Amino acid sequence: MFASIVRGQRPAEGFTLVEVLVALTLIAIALMASLRATAALSVNAYELRQRTLAQWSAENRLARMRIEREWPALGRRDAPCPQVEVQLICEEEVFITPNAQFRRVEIRVYPEQGERIRLARLTGFATNQP
Repeated sequence: MFASIVRGQRPAEGFTLVEVLVALTLIAIALMASLRATAALSVNAYELRQRTLAQWSAENRLARMRIEREWPALGRRDAPCPQVEVQLICEEEVFITPNAQFRRVEIRVYPEQGERIRLARLTGFATNQP
């Protein structure tokens, strides 16, 4: 560098090839990390939507049972409980309680197709009122 100043030449300006490659590597790593984060967010948003719709289906079933004053039979039964365009299966299990006028109802919601992963679970009570 000093030799070029002494001869009257200007020092070279700009970046070296190594500096450019290091900068490109850092940019590529940052872009890959952001791409992974974006993919994870979209998967999480889909799962959250599925679980929210499943919870609504379970709540709808319990509300319908209360409105119609239904006295559910003991045991387990499955019924389709679609929500929006999502096809779901509600598994309803009814248990006896110490009070003969109450029954505990547990509703579990699963997707109709694919893996049998529980999306929602809700417990409520039905009463035997005239």
